[in-house]
Amino acid sequence: MSKHVAPPPPPEEGGRIVDEQLSEALSKRYLAYALSTIMNRALPDVRDGLKPVHRRVLYAMHEMRLNPGSAARKCAKVVGEVMGNFHPHGDQSIYDALVRLAQDFSQRYPLVEGQGNFGNIDGDNAAAMRYTECKMTAEAVLLLDGIDEDAVDFRPTYDGQDEEPVVLPCAFPNLLANGSAGIAVGMATSIPPHNAGELIDACLLLLQHPDASTADLVERVPGPDFPTGGIIVEPKASLLEMYETGRGGVRTRARYVVEQLERGAWRIVVLEVPYQVQKSRLVEQLASLIELKKAPLLGDVRDESDEKVRLVIEPKARNVEPEVLMESLYRLCDLEVRFPVNINVLDKTCTPRVMGLKAALQAFLDHRREVDGRRANWRLQKIDARLHILDGLLIVYLNLDEVIRIVRFEDEPKAKLMAAFSLSEIQAEAILNTRLRSLAKLEEMELSREHAALTEERAGLAGLLASDVKQWAKVAEDLRKVRAVMAKDPALSKRRSTFADAPLIDASAVADSLIVREPITVIISTRGWIRAAKGRVDDPSELKFKEGDALAFLVPAETTDKLLIFASDGRFFTLACDKLPSARSQGEPLRLMLDLDDKTEFVSVFPHRAGGKRVLASTGGYGFIAAEDDLLANRKAGKQVVNVDEGKALICLPVTGDHIAVVGDNGKALIFPVSELPEMPRGKGVKLQGYREEGLRDAILFNADVGAAWVDSAGRNREWPEWRDWIGKRAASGKVVPKGFPASKRFRPK
Repeated sequence: MSKHVAPPPPPEEGGRIVDEQLSEALSKRYLAYALSTIMNRALPDVRDGLKPVHRRVLYAMHEMRLNPGSAARKCAKVVGEVMGNFHPHGDQSIYDALVRLAQDFSQRYPLVEGQGNFGNIDGDNAAAMRYTECKMTAEAVLLLDGIDEDAVDFRPTYDGQDEEPVVLPCAFPNLLANGSAGIAVGMATSIPPHNAGELIDACLLLLQHPDASTADLVERVPGPDFPTGGIIVEPKASLLEMYETGRGGVRTRARYVVEQLERGAWRIVVLEVPYQVQKSRLVEQLASLIELKKAPLLGDVRDESDEKVRLVIEPKARNVEPEVLMESLYRLCDLEVRFPVNINVLDKTCTPRVMGLKAALQAFLDHRREVDGRRANWRLQKIDARLHILDGLLIVYLNLDEVIRIVRFEDEPKAKLMAAFSLSEIQAEAILNTRLRSLAKLEEMELSREHAALTEERAGLAGLLASDVKQWAKVAEDLRKVRAVMAKDPALSKRRSTFADAPLIDASAVADSLIVREPITVIISTRGWIRAAKGRVDDPSELKFKEGDALAFLVPAETTDKLLIFASDGRFFTLACDKLPSARSQGEPLRLMLDLDDKTEFVSVFPHRAGGKRVLASTGGYGFIAAEDDLLANRKAGKQVVNVDEGKALICLPVTGDHIAVVGDNGKALIFPVSELPEMPRGKGVKLQGYREEGLRDAILFNADVGAAWVDSAGRNREWPEWRDWIGKRAASGKVVPKGFPASKRFRPK
């Protein structure tokens, strides 16, 4: 039986076992993970606008000499270099980052030129890395310009065997030019792409006027410039607030044209879709709207795209307005999207910050000043080293015979040269390495010219490093050169996204557009039955009614009209003409369609006309003008417009003239201008004519240049030649009606 073995003693202090609270241990480790995610994965650097993986891809391609003029290499080779030397996080994540840098629909200024299948706007994935090839674009070269001249700091790679740049020199504001997106722990970033030329103009303005406001910069950078184009419909005030705070959103719509077809037909062709919207997904959305009948105006959709986007949308009916159709689709699918903006970046100290437009551009300019200063210092050191050698070489030509003698006969020529001419070891080594053919007179002259040129360049660099003004001027000069280089490709430099105000489309117009516009005749009987006959009814005597019923109203209208019904209790009701029962039957009871009792009568029925006006009056002698737009009622109970006293009847007349003539029960008439009547949405109105006990009998409107008239009992028009004798002030009692006026005391038979 084996003896019991005691467990080993616990490790001494400093061992692997630590006595620590679990909550504290988890807190520390989660915080470390969060910081690592924020700094090394999710948020871009404000100076070059890149995340570590993108920076490492570009630097690896630079090290591989994959310049625009060189031959492309397999993406698998580039991914292997990046993963082996700089980024040990898996080849797929590296390749995904490389592919995105090459997609012209994802990047406003692609930094990688891809050869092969790198995906498309439909959302299809790129081919495997073993099939595709890549090299850098001219814009990527601008980002790396000066990296071999001590322009930026380097840090050890993950295994400590090499170095990688902390940030790229970045000759243009890539952060805002290409944008960025990422999700960290507790924070995220979403930066839209912009036009580099506009950003450089804003930088130059900021260099000239450091106190320029965000509003001044927005005049140079009016908004994002998406690689897929589109129309930005975000209000200018919202864009200004977004650039001021660094947070907001940009509403973008698809760009389309209307193509006219034969016989009045048309179709919409979408040429540009909003940024980051997959075209195939958009087609699926539109097809689903048709299938589920959620877009009643949409007839059909098909994708006719090749290298360019061409999405054909056909309406359900040709009478639909294109703007109305598109407005309805903007609300239902990704033809309109809102791109969220959150300019959350790492500043120079690797601290996450939300920056506005001015702060981001100023951070870039400060970076460029530092890069130019470091490059100047590097160049200055190179010049000093070369001038030091040139000073030694020029001594050779001044003492050529002695130098040759020392080299030929001395056992230690290097030491002898240093002692004889007070040379440094570097100078003496350069003299000993000089070839015989370099001792010609022409070489001496060339060295003298080089010495003079370097001396002049050194003086310029020294002046640059000593002057802040010259350093900022150098930054401005470099930006102008970059703008000139990028402007050589108009297709890349020209703004793609444009700005427009979203049209104000009435929501009811969307439903109205579905209705086929046809003439109809609305028929209402004395018992309140309503129906609609197609076309015009020329002979009312041919209409048939139920026994004991007869015609009350015959109203010409169209299927797209809204029918206004004026009741004796002062309420207005609204019915859609396309929903009226057909005249093939006897119709339906109007009182069941409306909240109307049997005691209430119908005063007037007419189709609504936008902008039209009506004179509303009661037999009590009061009246006013009401706009027809204010008479529309959305409820079954109608809309109370006229406050009418009990027992008083109502009159409703269209405003078709500039004068109104009223006649009372007392047989007196009065004429006054219509302008004396107030326009009101509802109420009782003002007094039209003065009466003792009687009330208003009838009224008409007419134009003064045409004159007034009445209709006699035989249905004939009778002119009123002396109508001006009855003109008076509103609310006056008037004068007795002229001779021959109808005994009914009405301008027309009831």
